[in-house]
Amino acid sequence: MIVDGDVRKSINGVKSALPIVLGYLPIGFAYGLVGVKSGFTISQVVALSLFVYAGSAQFIAISLLSAGTNIVTLVSTIFIVNLRHFLYSTSLSQYMKHISRKHIPILSFFITDETYAVAITDLQTNSEYTEGYFYQLFLTSYTAWVFASFLGAVSATLIGGSINVGLDFALPAMYIALLLMQISGYKKVFISVFSGLLSITLMFVLPGNTNVIVAALIGAGMGVLVDKWVRNL
Repeated sequence: MIVDGDVRKSINGVKSALPIVLGYLPIGFAYGLVGVKSGFTISQVVALSLFVYAGSAQFIAISLLSAGTNIVTLVSTIFIVNLRHFLYSTSLSQYMKHISRKHIPILSFFITDETYAVAITDLQTNSEYTEGYFYQLFLTSYTAWVFASFLGAVSATLIGGSINVGLDFALPAMYIALLLMQISGYKKVFISVFSGLLSITLMFVLPGNTNVIVAALIGAGMGVLVDKWVRNL
C-alpha cells in the first residue's frame, strides 16, 4: 500500500495488462466472428462483451442461444462455468482491504482468469498499490476485449465461408503463458502439474466445468500441506 502523493512507485496496471491485451485480441476477434456467423448482429455480439465480459461463457452463450436453449439452462450453465470466480475474488480480497468499499462492486465485475493471474502475481511481489492499479489493469484489458469483439464481428460480415481462421489455440496458449508467469520454485511446479492432471482426470467424472473448481480446491489444500511438510524438514 502507498501513502497519498507517493504515486511514482505504484504498480503500473496498464503495463501489466499488455500481455493480456495481446492474448485478448485474437480471442476476442474469434468470438466476434463466431457470434456474427451464428446469426447475431454486431451490436448483440458487442453488447455481450460489454455486459457479460467472460470469454468462455460468451462462447457458450452464443452456442446455446443459437441452439434455442431456454433462459434457465443458459443462466445455470454460465453460472457453473464461472464458479471459479468465487475463488479468484476470495484470493484477491486480502489485497483490497485498504480500498474503499465503493470500489469493490465495480472492480469485481472486471475479474477474469487473465486479470486475476496478472494481478495476483503483481500483488504478491509488490506492496505499493492503490485502487488505481486495479482500474488500470482491468479497464485496459476490458477495452481490448470489447474492441477485439467489435473487430471480429465487423470482419465476419466481410469474411465468407468457414470461421476457422486458425485462432483455435489462442485461448489455451494465453492460459499456458499466464500459468508460466506464476510458477517459481519446485513447489509451485509440483502443485501446477498435480492440479492439472487432477482436473483432466475429473473431467471424465464430473459434469460441466466443476472439475476445474474441485481440482483448484484440492490443489490449494495440497499446496498448504506441501508447504508445511517442507518447513518441517
